[in-house]
Amino acid sequence: MTTATGPQPVSYSRPAFLAEQPDVTEEELLMNQNLILIADDDSDVRDMLTVTLEEAGYQALAAKDGDTAARIMARAKPVGLITDVRMPNMNGMELCRLARNNPEISDMAILMVSGNSHTYDVDAGLSAGADGYLSKPLSPRRLVAELQSLISRRYSGATA
Repeated sequence: MTTATGPQPVSYSRPAFLAEQPDVTEEELLMNQNLILIADDDSDVRDMLTVTLEEAGYQALAAKDGDTAARIMARAKPVGLITDVRMPNMNGMELCRLARNNPEISDMAILMVSGNSHTYDVDAGLSAGADGYLSKPLSPRRLVAELQSLISRRYSGATA
């Protein structure tokens, strides 16, 4: 949905993995519904994505590499991950596979971003478990729209 101020986060039903954790409060769930993790080794890209997401009503956490993102992801359990493909310590493909193999966060929407837009690169990202793939440079409006679409599909149970 789009308003005069731009796209707004969507409301979601309680994800299955949280329904099984009665100690997670509705307030914590609402915080997680808007929490997006950014994994990119370029500080300018992290800053731009953080500002873009916060202006769209999301909470953003940022990590400078895949290892840091993996630790944050496991603890914070964000609703979405935006990850660069090429990063030190753990690349975006490995981070994506790690997320998909963790039942507590496997429902998370994953959007890969990269300067590589060849068909092979896109296919490799999607094969690693990403829900979407955008090429840099990024359009903030397109990024938010794509992320909202991926989150809606993931949490509504719809298929791509």
